[in-house]
Amino acid sequence: MNDLIHLSNLNVQIFADGASLADMCQLYRNPLIRGFTTNPTLMRQAGIRDYEEFARQVLAAIPDRPISFEVFSDEFSEMEEQALKIANWGDNVYVKVPVTNTRGVPASSLICRLSRKGVKLNITALMTLRQVEEVTQALSTCPSAYLSIFAGRIADTGRDPVPIMRDALEIVSANNNLELIWASPRELLNVFQADAIGCHIITATRDILNKLSLVGKDLDLYSRETVMMFRKDAVEAGFTL
Repeated sequence: MNDLIHLSNLNVQIFADGASLADMCQLYRNPLIRGFTTNPTLMRQAGIRDYEEFARQVLAAIPDRPISFEVFSDEFSEMEEQALKIANWGDNVYVKVPVTNTRGVPASSLICRLSRKGVKLNITALMTLRQVEEVTQALSTCPSAYLSIFAGRIADTGRDPVPIMRDALEIVSANNNLELIWASPRELLNVFQADAIGCHIITATRDILNKLSLVGKDLDLYSRETVMMFRKDAVEAGFTL
């Protein structure tokens, strides 16, 4: 099987999720990567100290694929100021706005205001269909927007995210300006699950993207390679019985 041809037949768009400028530049050269997302947690883990400087470096290197940067205030008035500033960094910028603040207050009013101002949005941390319905309504005037449902975190609770994602697609389908993101995937299989239900986009960290070379791998060969790994590690560890 030619893995590249197989992967290129996917309808779901793959967005790389991370905060390493070097990784992002490398992935930019991969035609399978159609966009990029990041967040304050990933940026902190990567040691980013200057938010705007990092963002502008990324945008200078990647000027023509969608990139999402997130607001980080907990007050809606300040979120709006941050969102308007971030939106001005580039035409390919989507502003990530959390579905609520830390007190659980919905961000619907802010989303409406930013939509009317023409800001391209990525509403993040959604996990329920009620949230999808509320956000979809709030985005009715937005020129272009993503709804990021954290399917991986839903799965972490023991729930199957596929039915939720399928129902969410039904909700957003009436709005041509909206696309659904399968966010926080836990394994490469999620890419194919997202594609099977017609999800528009899936984000993936470098750990998951590194597994793309395994697509279509012969399982007998993979089994033997696994046995070889166990044997090699046992020998190198000097185990005896």
